[in-house]
Amino acid sequence: MRILVARCTVDYVGRLTAHLPESTRVIMLKADGSVLIHSDGGSYKPLNWMSPPCVTRIAVSEGEDTVEVWTVENKAGEQLVISVHEVLHASDHDLGVDPGLVKDGVEAHLQKLLAMHVQVLGEGWSLVRREYPTAIGPVDLLCRDAGGRAVAVEIKRRGEIDGVEQLTRYLELLNRDPLLAPVQGIFAAQEIKPQARVLAEDRGIRCVVLDYDALKGSDDPGLRLF
Repeated sequence: MRILVARCTVDYVGRLTAHLPESTRVIMLKADGSVLIHSDGGSYKPLNWMSPPCVTRIAVSEGEDTVEVWTVENKAGEQLVISVHEVLHASDHDLGVDPGLVKDGVEAHLQKLLAMHVQVLGEGWSLVRREYPTAIGPVDLLCRDAGGRAVAVEIKRRGEIDGVEQLTRYLELLNRDPLLAPVQGIFAAQEIKPQARVLAEDRGIRCVVLDYDALKGSDDPGLRLF
């Protein structure tokens, strides 16, 4: 990656035209060919950019002052033209291969934690199986409550209507199995939308809001669920 802090003007010519008047900005040229122009503000979003595949040509224009001109062109012929009037900082860095973003608190983590601590759903509860198979896909958890009754648990990070519909379809199939029926349902999520809660409760499905930190044990040694 090449990073420049420079006084520059920027012109974009393509499906639309845009102009950035002269100011001090950060110019980033990445290994994949993309070019991004940032100001000291505006959070993460660049002021202008060109995505790969694109080609960057750098030339020197002699006029009233010496200007380095970067012309970045993509396959469609659109151009990002950066006129560099003064370079305040320039550096090159080899960042290597990025391992990518590792998300914490995704549905798979919630499922694993709840399977380990299924008793937070009720005293005397036990896990039958994670990813219990049905003809239309696996339900996240199949449990037994203290009375031995089967309970299907569908887990989401954000509980919305489509998740309730999904659990409803699982329950319809599971209740056809005489070895399981009657099967109750629990819709568990870190956040449940009001419309989803109304629909779930109307269908006899219990809603449970999960506290990921509490399940993980980093918030409270006594696991909480509310």
